Amino acid sequence: MPVDRNHPGPAHEMMAKPGHQPHTSPSIAILAGRPLQPNSGIPLDMNWIQEVRVNTSAVERRAQSQVARRTVKKEWQAAWLLRAISCMDLTTLSGDDTDERVRRLCAKARQPVQPDLVHKLRVEELDVKVAAVCVYHVFVETALHALEGSGIHVAAVSTGFPAGLSPLAERVAEIRRSVEAGAHEIDVVITRALVFGGRWQALYDEIAAFKQACGTAHMKVILAAGDLLTLRNVARASVVAMMAGADFIKTSTGKEPTNATLPVGLVMTRAIREYAQQTGMAVGFKAAGGIRTAKQSTDWLAMMKEELGQSWMRAELFRFGASGLLGDIERQLEHHATGRYSAEYRHPLA
Repeated sequence: MPVDRNHPGPAHEMMAKPGHQPHTSPSIAILAGRPLQPNSGIPLDMNWIQEVRVNTSAVERRAQSQVARRTVKKEWQAAWLLRAISCMDLTTLSGDDTDERVRRLCAKARQPVQPDLVHKLRVEELDVKVAAVCVYHVFVETALHALEGSGIHVAAVSTGFPAGLSPLAERVAEIRRSVEAGAHEIDVVITRALVFGGRWQALYDEIAAFKQACGTAHMKVILAAGDLLTLRNVARASVVAMMAGADFIKTSTGKEPTNATLPVGLVMTRAIREYAQQTGMAVGFKAAGGIRTAKQSTDWLAMMKEELGQSWMRAELFRFGASGLLGDIERQLEHHATGRYSAEYRHPLA
């Protein structure tokens, strides 16, 4: 096992007692036949964190074999690609964003696949649309109006995205402003220096403060894995974020030199699995940054299925943070329907 922790600490031993139910709400996932509840967090368990180990070479071998031995073809590929679309956070986070660009992105979110292609694929009844549109706080209201009645969520990046280095009070206030504006989901960034210094209590307190400010909005905790230097740091930060109440843990801001990679994803999903086994609570996973091809999307979906099961192959527990990915998926679907690849300009994003 690439992630190894053999001796449970007191907090998660308590949470894992037979019959313990951390929530009274309906289960949101099944793992190994066990119903799981939404994550409400647990007290910080330093024993658990200190005992986290990652076998880097084993993780890299597993990730390589994932790509080499898993593929889907023909109608199965089309089905997986449609599933990938339904798990997308369609994203625009550029310095030159405008209200009009966000409105165009929202129009694409409502109808991510062109109507003639939907007809050729005979999937009209699926009503395919993305899970969310992710924007800066200033565009939350614009996105809400553009998506009204669609059921598509609006996600706002917050907490001084992407660096996360503004004062804590300002970052918490930014979350509250986005929630008050109507954002359904908040993507927050952690202070990376707390990971480097092993200041796990401070990291836990920071994320817990973010969670409290989110209220009923779902919180996705961005670890910025490309900045964390080691897979062990990624694993430990994942555990702390889940203990502090994260609804999702997310790989990257998309602004780091290295973003979502399968080895990082493997470490994070196995941390999610272990947390679920110990606590009875499910945490979602978001892969963001550098995922641009249809083949990559099926690789990530295959990893979710093999590591966590079918419960995590849906928008409630899995997301792609994507902008360019949708265009390549549309081209692959066009090839499946017609036998020809269409030009990229026929599938504009925004």
